[in-house]
Amino acid sequence: MKICVCAKQVPDTNEVRIDPAKGTLIREGVPSILNPDDANALEAALQIKDKYQDTTISVISMGPPQATYMLRECLAMGADEAVLLSDRAFGGADTCATSTTIAAGIKMLGDMDIIFGGRQAIDGDTAQVGPQVAMRLGIPVVTYVQEIVDYTGDKIKVQRQLEDGYELIEVKLPCFLTCVKELNEPRYMSVGSIVDAYKKDIKVYNHEDVNLDPKDCGLNASPTQVFRSFTPPVKGKGEMLQGSNKDMAKELVIKLKEKHLI
Repeated sequence: MKICVCAKQVPDTNEVRIDPAKGTLIREGVPSILNPDDANALEAALQIKDKYQDTTISVISMGPPQATYMLRECLAMGADEAVLLSDRAFGGADTCATSTTIAAGIKMLGDMDIIFGGRQAIDGDTAQVGPQVAMRLGIPVVTYVQEIVDYTGDKIKVQRQLEDGYELIEVKLPCFLTCVKELNEPRYMSVGSIVDAYKKDIKVYNHEDVNLDPKDCGLNASPTQVFRSFTPPVKGKGEMLQGSNKDMAKELVIKLKEKHLI
């Protein structure tokens, strides 16, 4: 079985700040990490590999050259090969252009049985790239996978997370599955696996390698553009009312009238 995992290097959102004057992200000094949901996606692939020894796992990412550090982390966890799509032509891509590039990269890797990806990236939170890649590859997609129930060779049965429960879905291969954190607990890297990861080559493809015209990727092919980012103003401290329900309701009405809200 051949499995592909889509991974992204993202800024640690606990460290992200916004320049109040420019309205842009301050990336200097902010550590980059493997997108958490993508770690769950990789773990799902690795668990299948643990069970079926003839499985190979390819990890693919689009990003700047430093994303190779994240890809080596994926190799250290147990992936067999890693591919980085890196080119100035890919810069400024929205989800539409990103999915075009990633789909082209996957096609270069050959036919895949299962493609895993995280539910969404923590720097964008759109949850759009996975379904868009599946659309461009012409394969079915199941989003928000919280459990892999069964695998029978040409089909896979999964639980799809809902707000008030789950759906049990069986889908034919090849397919694309986007994963949520409840699916599993990503494994740790061993010292030996880290050393081995740095012995492996990471393939780097540009737009020519994946047969894309510059006008079909990056900012040129992005219908969505971000004009400004900002931090919402801090709200004032709330006031807690105390007493019986009757007294609190009476006091609340008085305060709302004072503010001319009622």
